[in-house]
Amino acid sequence: MLRFVFAPRLLSQLFLGLGLLLLLATNVVYAQQTTQPVVSDSARTQPAARPDSLRRRFDQERMLNGLKAYTKRKTIAGKAAAALFNFRTRQEDRAGLDVALLDRQFDQHNYKVVRSINITTLDAFGYSIADPNREPRNILEKSGNMLHIKTSRARVRQVLLFRVGDELEPQDLAESERLLRQTSEILDARVFVNEATTTADSVDVQVITKDVFSISGTLQVRDVAAGVIGLRDNNFLGQGHQFRNRYEYGRGKTQSWSYRGSYQVPFRNFIYAQARYRNEDQYRQGGFSVFRDFASVNTKYAGAFSMESYYQGVPFVASPGTTDEQYVFYPLRYNTQDLWVGRAFHLHSYDLGYENPGRMIVSGRLLRTRYTSIADSIKANPDYQYDNALLGLATIGYSVRRYYKDRYLFGFGRTEDIPTGSLVSLTTGYELNARQNRRYVSLRTAYAGYSLRHGYLYISGEFGSYVRTEDNDWQQGLLSNELLYFTRLYHAGNYQWRSFLWVRSLIGFHRRPTDYLILDTRRGVRGFSIDEQLRGQSRFLLNYETTVYTPVSILGFRLAGVAFIDAAWLATTPGRSDPFREKPYTGFGIGFRFRNEYTAIRTIQISLGFYPRGQVSGSSFRLFENTSNYYNFSDFNFAQPGVVRYE
Repeated sequence: MLRFVFAPRLLSQLFLGLGLLLLLATNVVYAQQTTQPVVSDSARTQPAARPDSLRRRFDQERMLNGLKAYTKRKTIAGKAAAALFNFRTRQEDRAGLDVALLDRQFDQHNYKVVRSINITTLDAFGYSIADPNREPRNILEKSGNMLHIKTSRARVRQVLLFRVGDELEPQDLAESERLLRQTSEILDARVFVNEATTTADSVDVQVITKDVFSISGTLQVRDVAAGVIGLRDNNFLGQGHQFRNRYEYGRGKTQSWSYRGSYQVPFRNFIYAQARYRNEDQYRQGGFSVFRDFASVNTKYAGAFSMESYYQGVPFVASPGTTDEQYVFYPLRYNTQDLWVGRAFHLHSYDLGYENPGRMIVSGRLLRTRYTSIADSIKANPDYQYDNALLGLATIGYSVRRYYKDRYLFGFGRTEDIPTGSLVSLTTGYELNARQNRRYVSLRTAYAGYSLRHGYLYISGEFGSYVRTEDNDWQQGLLSNELLYFTRLYHAGNYQWRSFLWVRSLIGFHRRPTDYLILDTRRGVRGFSIDEQLRGQSRFLLNYETTVYTPVSILGFRLAGVAFIDAAWLATTPGRSDPFREKPYTGFGIGFRFRNEYTAIRTIQISLGFYPRGQVSGSSFRLFENTSNYYNFSDFNFAQPGVVRYE
């Protein structure tokens, strides 16, 4: 899938054209039906969809029916219209999903022996898990499947938590279904028992998966001598291998090109191996890692080992105090070795009919950093901070993880797994280095809940700091907080919408002069761009968005309207950690989001933003595009013990 960067004038015309298209498409909507589909045992249905409440006028209905009839013509124009506009009611839209708690769906089959596992894999286009009779119907769907290699059954078996002859442990079926959906190569999955063949002591398990079209590419042409070329595959040869490549040229810096690439291989028991390389202006990195996370609720052991090699050009001002400051870069080379191991303990329950969902987790980590080459000019600088070090960390924590299924949070109707629960962890450690030895301590807490009526709420807080051994001096400390709230899903005829609120704060204290926070489009205001980089010690971010999901589908891309308001405060005054003493940077915008659930690059969003201050070239407006979600869920599984990130 190709992605282009257009000239501003062309983008403006495209943006206006999309607006006109949306007005037209308001009349071109799916005919809602009230019949219930046939769904698997793991999907739960809601009551039949309500009739259309918009009460279209007679001329609108006549236009809709006329366009439907036109798409059924056998002419070239009729086939082109059928490929452009999709009038079929989506089975998953009619079926829906309750807010179903995953770990209680298959209790009646716990500890039965798995007699057989039947795996069915579906191509990316034209097929539906909810509708077994659905097949590709146009040339676009059929052509896309010809270029796609289906996920192999062996790869699906790698993700399942059970094998033939095993006893089904509690949550094995629901967790396997969730883990299949979490892979980058599978869009949706159902794992359920064939009730027609089940007995009192054994079951036949049915697994159905639907693929993502895993191949994608990037082509950005800025001018004749500058651009970006990228290619990636999230399911190479159907085996779940991932490779990613991105090459940028004509950057206008000391190194006119850059490259990023990686290759990842999955193995059984959720073990992954990855090799990676990055080469940019004044920065090079290469390394490999082998890792296994706490992927499942019942995972007992996790860990990782990695080795990295780095080259970095450290900037220094050549002529301090002048109006035209020029930077000189001095070479710095170092490498790291990182090892961690974790163990989860299943807590006992004194209620025979209830399994304790809590897990006590302990883990330890060793991180060694060794500098192999340091320029003399770097050593002579008073802010010199580069010392060989060995950091040892240990974490103990308590985690409760529950998952719900629902729709229309990040996706456009597909099944989504929503993590809820609670977490508290304490990390402590000790760093040995040539300059001074330091202790480290951090505390993290988090909670999330979800309901169909009230929506989703996630809150977290984290504190971390080094403490110098000699005089108990606290160093490189920070305090961070986060709140993410999704409203419930509202309905108006064929349209649905949610609102999102995301609040983040990060306060740094006793930071080094080389430590700082910035504002950009990901950590601040969407679409934000400024001539000079803003730097500060503390930051407060507020992001609000309303997303309207329309029933319109254009060439397989579902269409949604987006409106957002962003505000960011940054404490740029030296010695001050209160960001609210500074004037905020704000952004207001509207846009269109196109999402195709069946491709690796699923989201394309085009937005027009208004920025009262801080925009490049003195313009208050900017038209921009992006291809990734701005928000994301935070899970309650433990990763490796680490230092709280200050970025």
